[in-house]
Amino acid sequence: MSVIEQWSEFHVAMVGATAALAGLVIVAASVNISEIVTSRTLTARLLAGIAALLLALSVSALGLVPGIDDTWFGALTIIATLIAAAFQANATWLIARDPSPADRAKPLKYVVGFLPIVAYLAAGAAVLWQHPSGMYLAAVGCVLAVVSAVVVSWVALVEVLR
Repeated sequence: MSVIEQWSEFHVAMVGATAALAGLVIVAASVNISEIVTSRTLTARLLAGIAALLLALSVSALGLVPGIDDTWFGALTIIATLIAAAFQANATWLIARDPSPADRAKPLKYVVGFLPIVAYLAAGAAVLWQHPSGMYLAAVGCVLAVVSAVVVSWVALVEVLR
């Protein structure tokens, strides 16, 4: 049994959890969508949060592919992470350019979104190099993706009401 297969129960749980959470975030956002779309930063942050959840969903789903080897899992994890990173980079760029002087927590707003990306990039590289920490780093990335997406979603949904 490969290392990836040993993590199948974790992947099954995370596929279900991240898919459900992504759906809930989208439904929750749709309640106030007319207010959310008026803010470029809120829209971008919410999209980056959803992308983080989809990253966790995708990597966990990859872990369930029968017979997937370390090379494919590691490479596809890195590719999926780079795609999610593009959404986070866009949100970061928009937050950094936001002219609002009252926004003192800017770095915190985008650092949180990069935590799962860093963990997943490290996981992909470690799995490619067959390092035993690879799947643990992927698990950390998954948990960080869920936490950061929930935080970003909560902030976006609350800020729109201010």
